[in-house]
Amino acid sequence: MSIYLLLAFCLFSPVLSSSIYLSPSLFFPNYQKMLQSFKIYTYTPPKSSLFSSPLESIFFTTLQNSQFITLNPEEAHLFFIPFSSNLSTRSLARVIRDLRLDFPYWNRTLGADHFYLSCTGLGYESDRNLVELKKNSVQISCFPSPNGKFIPHKDITLPPLVNGKNSNSNEWMNKTAAYKGFVKYNGVKESTLIDEMKSDPDFLIEAEPSDKMNGRDGMGDSEFCVFEYGEDNSWIGEALRFGCIPVVITDRPIQDLPLMDVLRWQEIMVIVGPINSIGGLKGLKNLLDRTCRGGTCEGMRRLGVEASKHFVWNEEPQPFDAFHMVMYQLWIRRHVIRYARREFI
Repeated sequence: MSIYLLLAFCLFSPVLSSSIYLSPSLFFPNYQKMLQSFKIYTYTPPKSSLFSSPLESIFFTTLQNSQFITLNPEEAHLFFIPFSSNLSTRSLARVIRDLRLDFPYWNRTLGADHFYLSCTGLGYESDRNLVELKKNSVQISCFPSPNGKFIPHKDITLPPLVNGKNSNSNEWMNKTAAYKGFVKYNGVKESTLIDEMKSDPDFLIEAEPSDKMNGRDGMGDSEFCVFEYGEDNSWIGEALRFGCIPVVITDRPIQDLPLMDVLRWQEIMVIVGPINSIGGLKGLKNLLDRTCRGGTCEGMRRLGVEASKHFVWNEEPQPFDAFHMVMYQLWIRRHVIRYARREFI
């Protein structure tokens, strides 16, 4: 049995937790402590335009206007390094070198209590400054992160930008789905699977370019929403909101899910490996049928709708929204290893 098929069977377990959180008893008190105590010092950003993507800009602007910012670096838990999205590696290395020379904070931890924002992510470089930035500092990137540019358990991905308000938590209850699966694809690799689905009345297929309202109608009418990992995964948040269970096809383990430190993803989403490893469309349908045994689908939809509130980016931040959940993940990373102070040339 392949590792992906084994993972799929594990995810189809009918036993669901009553909570979407990995540890509710820790999450809620820690969240309150974050609101009361968390402080971040931001180094002076460059004068040039910082971020090119809307999601990066929203996070940066919201952070700068938030209660978490302090002007006193001595009371900061973490330090934010803002730099332009199109900054060259040589210029970025110079930024880190200057921080080391002008401030005492980088040298205390070799950057382990620092974080930066980059949707494209940083690769591995030979320059000492960039090595420490990549290895020690927390990277906040977009989901999905570029392959090889995300370090699990250290780095964070931003919840995708989802437009519109949350759906009513009761909308999905007792619904009779018109389709087994709503399929969102854009250059999907599993072309033979798409061909099979197009001729199957159980599936509604949508490719780019698309009408977003039609896409949302399709999600609302479907039990499952099928995506390919690595494409436009912003629809995962939309699927949860409409009570449509995300099904992600992937050829490698997924380690960069948004809010991975907080949510029980295995109970609101189904992950399957390459479709030929489970017997094509017929095998996929059998696995999806197996998912719904014993009322499991109803519980997954309920938990998914509840989780969707954490994917909403508000103009004015609200409790437990996407911004606050990113801040919470930073908060739980504030305990860092204090390296011995060293002298640098």
